[in-house]
Amino acid sequence: MISNYKQDNGRIAKNTLLLYMRTILVMFVSLFTSRVVLSVLGVDDYGIYNIVGGVVAMFTVVSGALSAAISRFITFELGRNDIDKLKRIFSTSMNIQIGISLLILFLDAANWVLQCSLITFIINLISVPYNAAIIAHEKMSAFAYISILEAVLKLLIVYLLYISMWDKLIVYSSLLVCVAIIIRMIYGVYCSRCFVETRYQLVYDRGLIKNMTSFAGWGFFTNAAYMFNTQGINILINMFFGVGVNAACGITMQVEAALMKFVNDFTTALNPQITKSYATKDFDTMNKLVIRGAKFSYFLLFILSLPILVETDYILGLWLEEVPEHTVAFVRLAIIGTMIERLGYTGYTACMATGTIRRYVLWVTSVGCLVFPITWLTFKLCAPVETAYLVFACVYIGVDSVRLWIMKGLLNFPVGEFVREVVGRIIIVSFIATIFPVVIIFLFEQSFYRLVISVIVSVLAAFTSIYIWGFTTNERIKITNKIASIIKDKLHL
Repeated sequence: MISNYKQDNGRIAKNTLLLYMRTILVMFVSLFTSRVVLSVLGVDDYGIYNIVGGVVAMFTVVSGALSAAISRFITFELGRNDIDKLKRIFSTSMNIQIGISLLILFLDAANWVLQCSLITFIINLISVPYNAAIIAHEKMSAFAYISILEAVLKLLIVYLLYISMWDKLIVYSSLLVCVAIIIRMIYGVYCSRCFVETRYQLVYDRGLIKNMTSFAGWGFFTNAAYMFNTQGINILINMFFGVGVNAACGITMQVEAALMKFVNDFTTALNPQITKSYATKDFDTMNKLVIRGAKFSYFLLFILSLPILVETDYILGLWLEEVPEHTVAFVRLAIIGTMIERLGYTGYTACMATGTIRRYVLWVTSVGCLVFPITWLTFKLCAPVETAYLVFACVYIGVDSVRLWIMKGLLNFPVGEFVREVVGRIIIVSFIATIFPVVIIFLFEQSFYRLVISVIVSVLAAFTSIYIWGFTTNERIKITNKIASIIKDKLHL
């Protein structure tokens, strides 16, 4: 068991590194292409595309719930090594996705851009079972390599836009459909060759359809509630403070999304191991993964966030020509809220692995939905706009607490150990590491020189504090031995 656990840790580290490489590349290409596409299309056409894309993006609430359901069922049976059940699950999930895709196509698409956006969404929807299979088998290298190809194709789109003689908006939306088709075909070929269960068969398993759609339905409820807490709050801010403040919200969401991509890569690599551990009834390993995953997720986000938290105003000034009012406060509070919210993500995966999620969803979602009414009430009482982010952070402390209570009853989870090893350690690390960059802020005037020093000091302080106070003795020994082994191997080379 110990040997397998070490192998699992090595696999998680390797998969996380591959996903990080993918994320860095995709972020770079996205920043470059969005700037060029805006220049080529013009403000009006680019605005039209984003408005239409925003309408279609609402369907991601459905696809996100279905993706979580399919990933759970495939990973669970993979842990039990039931190949026949895996085949039925994959084919059934394809039937569900195709059915939803046909339903969406019946919606009347008013123009070419909307049609292309819907088609792209449907292609991605049908790809969900294949992506879930890749994650369940932990073949993250496939994501990395295919993402590189997708990034190259999107760069090619930018070039074709420049030389195109036709309507550039139609060309752009059509080319995105072509890219989606190509990527979908590659995923299909890869999965059919590597995973026996991904060869589609015409099956009808009424019980399995009921279980999967029921699971996805509860997941949809959770995803919709989270969107209500984010997009709904933006609507409230617009109602009480005007459209100008929403510009600050939009910038804040971009910063938050960029940071979250790195943490999501880690949890994507970790989640299959949690589900497989539950499937094989290895609850001790599952608990270790949940606890360490929560702690490490926070530390990864903290290392990335600390330099931004201490130099928010200067960093935003470098990035933007004009920083909208409230943006600095929004970014800082949003990052803190995200750190709190992410603490429960591995616990969420463990609860999803059980398949018995009704009680979990009802309690956690009910508490989480308090963000909207409490924010509305504070605005009615003339509280400042920043209160929205404070409410989010406070409510999600409650959400994390309720989640632990449910995990105690559902999984016999060691709540005391989680509080001691996760909450206790991250509070100490966060407090001590923050002292050093704050001192730099008071010693030096704002400048690029101070920014460089602040980033270096922040990263060093975060790493040092995590190593001394964040890790257990065994974790420090393992890390030290691993570093020594790597250095020894390099010296021999």
